[in-house]
Amino acid sequence: MSFEEHYQENCIFCKIARGEVPCLKVYEDQEILAFLDTSPASKGHTLVITKEHFDSMLNVPEDLLAKTFRVAQKIAQALETKLGAKGINILTNIHEIAGQSVHHFHVHIIPRYGPNDGLKLECTPLKLEKFNLPVIANDIKSSI
Repeated sequence: MSFEEHYQENCIFCKIARGEVPCLKVYEDQEILAFLDTSPASKGHTLVITKEHFDSMLNVPEDLLAKTFRVAQKIAQALETKLGAKGINILTNIHEIAGQSVHHFHVHIIPRYGPNDGLKLECTPLKLEKFNLPVIANDIKSSI
């Protein structure tokens, strides 16, 4: 199927991929597009998307997923080299409960510039006693 057959009419990232909505591109090839986030968490916050529409990481073919993260790696390296980032968060959200607001697979590359940059992406650990970890591990293993 062609690219045109794999997009959604009202998806903002599909519109960006088709060139209908402008963006500040930092990388593009036939399958992947990377551009600066218009609501950045920090200087250089970049989004990497597949041009083909997939709802989330869960639906992306393995080869395209791997390519997306190879591009993310190159951009992260550039953010350290050219913008002086001291660290980088790379993440993707899956479904609304996890913070996904655009239902088109995308990876956030968020450069970090210091301990007081105002970004907090940490979790408060839960008590291990609350979970039966061997059962959970077995459930996950048996589903892979």
